[in-house]
Amino acid sequence: MKPEIQHIAISQPDGSLAIMQFVTKGHLDAVGTIFERDATDEAVAEEIAKAGLSPVSWRRIDAVDIPADRQFRAAWRDNGQIDIDMPTARDIHRDRLREMRAPRLRVLDIEYQRADEAGDDARKAEIAVLKQALRDVTTDPAIDMAETPDILVDAIPAALVEG
Repeated sequence: MKPEIQHIAISQPDGSLAIMQFVTKGHLDAVGTIFERDATDEAVAEEIAKAGLSPVSWRRIDAVDIPADRQFRAAWRDNGQIDIDMPTARDIHRDRLREMRAPRLRVLDIEYQRADEAGDDARKAEIAVLKQALRDVTTDPAIDMAETPDILVDAIPAALVEG
């Protein structure tokens, strides 16, 4: 027997959104004992409290209301429907860009040291330009101009695409 679940959107004081799965019917144990409970306001509030949450508000939602794309999960907000807070999504995207550039910067650091040891000032200057381009990826105007998560995902500066 597949459990029956009521989904609950829980808006937190920090603006974040938690999604709770409130099981209304399911197996209690491995033997197959079945339990049932109603998703009353009181029962839901009790489960929210058990989870240690102190919500601003909560409401029942359908599973289809939960976005399938979770890459900006920390930016979900409940405004009568689950939306993505774009300023938060932009911050998440910038963090991803930082993760993408880190290994490239490490490689360039080594190349710079080798050029320094060889006394190759021209190569050092080339590498300095490449490193600066990588440092600048988080300030790419395309990030702030992105109005939707789909556009934001595609905002990958050339310094991360090339090479």
